[in-house]
Amino acid sequence: MGHVLLLISVISCLHLICLSNQQKTGFVFHGFDQSDLSLDGSARILRNGLLQLTNASQHQMGHAFFKPPFVLDPSEPLSFSTHFVCALVPKPGVDGGHGLAFVVSSSSDLTHAEPTRYLGLFNVTTNGPSSSHLFAVELDTVFSPEFDDIDNNHVGIDVNSLMSVAYARASYFSDVEGKNKSIKLLSRNALQVWVDYEGAVLNVSLAPLHVQKPSRPLISAASINLSDILSSRRMFVGFSASTGTSISYQYVLGWSFSRSRESLQEIDISKLPRVPRPKAEHKKPSLPLVVLLVLLAIMALSALGGALFYRRRKYAEVSEDWEKEFGAHRFSYKSLYKATKGFGKDGFLGRGGFGEVYRGTLPLSREVAVKRVCHNGEEGMKQFVAEIVSMKSLKHRNLVPFFGYSRRKGEFFLVSEFMPNGSLDAHLFDDRKPVISWSQRVVILKGIASALNYLHIEADQVVLHRDIKASNVMLDSEFNGRLGDFGMARFHDHGSNAATTAAVGTVGYMAPELITMGASTRTDVYAFGVFMLEVTCGRRPVEPEMQPEKQQLVKWVCECWKRASLLDCKDPRLGEEFSPEEVEMVLKLGLLCSSIVPEMRPTMEQVVQYLNRNLPLPDFSPYTPGIGAFAPVVVDAASLLASSASWSLSALSISPSSANNSSHVSLSVNHLQGQRLESMSSLNHTTESEKPQSLSTG
Repeated sequence: MGHVLLLISVISCLHLICLSNQQKTGFVFHGFDQSDLSLDGSARILRNGLLQLTNASQHQMGHAFFKPPFVLDPSEPLSFSTHFVCALVPKPGVDGGHGLAFVVSSSSDLTHAEPTRYLGLFNVTTNGPSSSHLFAVELDTVFSPEFDDIDNNHVGIDVNSLMSVAYARASYFSDVEGKNKSIKLLSRNALQVWVDYEGAVLNVSLAPLHVQKPSRPLISAASINLSDILSSRRMFVGFSASTGTSISYQYVLGWSFSRSRESLQEIDISKLPRVPRPKAEHKKPSLPLVVLLVLLAIMALSALGGALFYRRRKYAEVSEDWEKEFGAHRFSYKSLYKATKGFGKDGFLGRGGFGEVYRGTLPLSREVAVKRVCHNGEEGMKQFVAEIVSMKSLKHRNLVPFFGYSRRKGEFFLVSEFMPNGSLDAHLFDDRKPVISWSQRVVILKGIASALNYLHIEADQVVLHRDIKASNVMLDSEFNGRLGDFGMARFHDHGSNAATTAAVGTVGYMAPELITMGASTRTDVYAFGVFMLEVTCGRRPVEPEMQPEKQQLVKWVCECWKRASLLDCKDPRLGEEFSPEEVEMVLKLGLLCSSIVPEMRPTMEQVVQYLNRNLPLPDFSPYTPGIGAFAPVVVDAASLLASSASWSLSALSISPSSANNSSHVSLSVNHLQGQRLESMSSLNHTTESEKPQSLSTG
């Protein structure tokens, strides 16, 4: 009898040791009613064993981690495999979001994180730094442009940040059909996810519930070193999910995890709990209430019929057959009216050369800037709309994202992303704004140079911006420069010449050859050169109230160089926090770009290399022909009048180049400070405060 008891004890101990070792290497859960999970936030386990991370409430986040951490052996390579079944269920009649993520972290405490777009993983300060020690595979169902999301239905690999290092639209490879098939993440259908990590290679696969693991992964990312992320040598695994104003239910049905792919236990689909189906609430109104509503509706329609008819005619949109191809890019006037609260003064941001700009909020809390442009006539409108819509295809982190347009009788609306820190122009010249440091200015210059290089070389078509200046550079929440205001931009195919003959732009930034040769990438380079001097010196290109030798910025900077006092040009508000060598380099590069000899100007690709110190500046001096020279802009009066274009020349002074020569009009630069020249036969972009003055030929 004693031997039997001893044998039973030995077997029990061995069984416990096996269970302990198995827990250290992996586990499998078919439902979570008997699981060893740590929950926080809105996460809870339902009666049927279903793990619910979020409910249909706003601004919620929930976390569920396997309690015991996996202790990493430094002598062994880190690897793991996991397979889980989840369901992201929208609430009927409500936009769903934000998504769910599988998490590997050195800590199971994510209570400091934020919901909404941060998925309960990070907050404003922890999103990005390597100190977060967090890796995640996100199933994202809300489009967040600030994190470079591709759409609202994608899978991403996140390393210490929601800026995914790899991502793909949600789909799976069908071994039966031999092709990729899309999957809608936010649906009432459960889906399977596999994550395999071995040898710094991470593979992520998706499939519907009753489909085997695909032979090809959806995402395969190399060079991901999780050992660096998990520096504490402890690994917690679990899930995180969140909601914002967009809400949905996030469920996990089953979960298998193992330290090696070979020992990963299979999930038995038949043992998984079922996903509940939320039902829309339908309340049948009572008969007296229906009668009362009908009577009120009849009275309201009778009283307001005439007024509604008048308002409908007054605010009717203009729509033509040719606009059908641009339908996806068109906003309704009603949506913009609501977003800007009726274009009220509370949302007024400012007045530009083309019209007024208002701040607005679209559904899903997307903040936008709406430019309201008045115009006369419809001539050329189709081409203008086509070029405006083409801007939506431009994708660069230093361009203001363009969303679309709207049309109404006599009005045109351009919708773009709202930039919270306004224009660079305001920060340079408004004493009420904080001073932008030299390091920030360099980052802005590099960003705008990169954006122009993209427009000239990398975009599908060559894009000539034609109005580069500080007031058209917007600053996002992190003070990164974003080039905007494409109202004067022109598109043409690579290898062909731009068919632009009108001299448009802002005086002081306009290259002298614009009148005779038209716009080109070199004229954009000239304007960028003046822009670099403007940002560095903290003054406008033309300031007639200053001493004669200082009125022209380009000429004054060159004269300072000749006197070996180039640093005297820098913005005095910079103080001592700047790099003298960097300031001198930017000033010289600005002079080189603003040479009156077009062939001397570098390309924007070269400018990017100069600013990044990847290429030394060419050998030139302040005495090099074309450097620092001033050439007045001369306009052919006969061609000007024949074009019947509308000119927006606020505070413009025009004098004849000679009393006996009526064939040319010389624009006096001393009176053209910051004023925009516009020659557009299709639109008359003038406001009451910007009436064009008459052109006199003497």
